[in-house]
Amino acid sequence: MTVSPDLVRAAPKVALHDHLDGGLRPATVLDLGREAGVAVPGETPEEIGDWFFRTADSGSLPRYLETFETTVSLMQSTAALTRVAREFVEDMAADHVVYAETRWAPQQHLRGGLTLDQAVAAVQEGLDEGGPAAAEAGTPIVVGQLITVMRQLDPDPALAELAVSWLGRGVVGMDLAGPEAGFGPQRFTELFDSVRASGGHLTIHAGEADGLESIQAAIDCGAERLGHGVRLVDDLTSYGSGVMSLGPVASRVRSDKIALEVCPSSNIQTGVCRTLADHPIGALWRAGLPVTISCDNRLMSATSMNRETTLVSRQLGWELEDLRAVTLTALESAFCDEETFERLDRSVNKEFDALGALGA
Repeated sequence: MTVSPDLVRAAPKVALHDHLDGGLRPATVLDLGREAGVAVPGETPEEIGDWFFRTADSGSLPRYLETFETTVSLMQSTAALTRVAREFVEDMAADHVVYAETRWAPQQHLRGGLTLDQAVAAVQEGLDEGGPAAAEAGTPIVVGQLITVMRQLDPDPALAELAVSWLGRGVVGMDLAGPEAGFGPQRFTELFDSVRASGGHLTIHAGEADGLESIQAAIDCGAERLGHGVRLVDDLTSYGSGVMSLGPVASRVRSDKIALEVCPSSNIQTGVCRTLADHPIGALWRAGLPVTISCDNRLMSATSMNRETTLVSRQLGWELEDLRAVTLTALESAFCDEETFERLDRSVNKEFDALGALGA
């Protein structure tokens, strides 16, 4: 069955790479700006949404990251963090996402006097509020937090202690983000090791604004997934009849099942490629690499899980079983416990079986 927009909407999805401070609703930006007395770039939700998209749509990662100065400034109180987190769950559930992880850097949300622990508690409160409401609406969802470390800052052991203290209470692991080129992950190995030794997981942004060396460094630091990872295409060689040869880094990614958290619209905005037709995801998919689809920053890219999945499905000519495969790849790479995985695996396959039967 050929994948259509209606089929994408009906299908279950798994979102692994979504920044909490990049997914605010434009209306929420407007409300929080008024409440905090912070100037926002527009007087209506439409104006605000347009400003974020235009500013992020520059082809430059540094310019793209500047838009977060506005959203982060609005997320400095318990109430604001809780609201944004609750709406994250609601928006994901509306796109029939059955499992999602949201990543954010607590260090950036202390200007209003919150402690690291209080900030995480505020976000968890919002995630906890959103879950039951989604289930009551018929769209149950499991959500986890990833504690993000900013690579341009000095390693702070308090972040590892924070993540470890919240494992099993909503936090599932750690993420490394920020300017990739010139800020390798090696300085943070003690933090990573501490979290992983306590049962947490690790994903590292790599292969977006930098190349294969960055990807190799992330893997060497224990990354179980790669944030973006699309520069891995530089380690692929295409031959006739669609035959693809994998270099050493790509071979390791495939053999170790290190998932690529691919965010197509965001990648276009940050200059990875010019159009979706030029995006590496096609080559990565054909090479048998563990590709997943996420949004990165829904506000900045004016996008959603339904939209991203529809765009890729159309570009690559996916059938229903391709959509099932990418969803299951994401679920197998999710930082959830085994019981949750097995339950969601049964549920997701059951839904895809039903969709297939409808098209038979």
